[in-house]
Amino acid sequence: MQRSSVTTAEAPAPIGPYSQAVQSGKTLFCSGQIPLDPQTGSIVDGDVSDQARQALKNLGAVLSAAGYSFDDVVKTTIFLVDMDDFGAVNDVYAGCFGTSKPARSTVAVAALPRGARVEIDAIARK
Repeated sequence: MQRSSVTTAEAPAPIGPYSQAVQSGKTLFCSGQIPLDPQTGSIVDGDVSDQARQALKNLGAVLSAAGYSFDDVVKTTIFLVDMDDFGAVNDVYAGCFGTSKPARSTVAVAALPRGARVEIDAIARK
């Protein structure tokens, strides 16, 4: 099956040897997005809610670049450095997905790149 990389300047450039997303057939595999400002490459100021908003904004930009939207997302994974942030991140997350609720995993991790408090990846399908 043919696959292609997805790239957009509306989301941060990868900080390692990976693509922002890879499309294979009708399925889009989005790499994890942390709360980097695409213009500055720095973590956004603010609390975990602000970080979650930026991570989801970045994820939305990658989805859009491939012709997908949050309505097409079938699975996400949220990585948190502090499970006490679960509720705040959940509130922001709910605003993106509304009634279109994908399957989801949330896991605690020891650390994330650049000191981020949250990272979110996704799989979407048309």
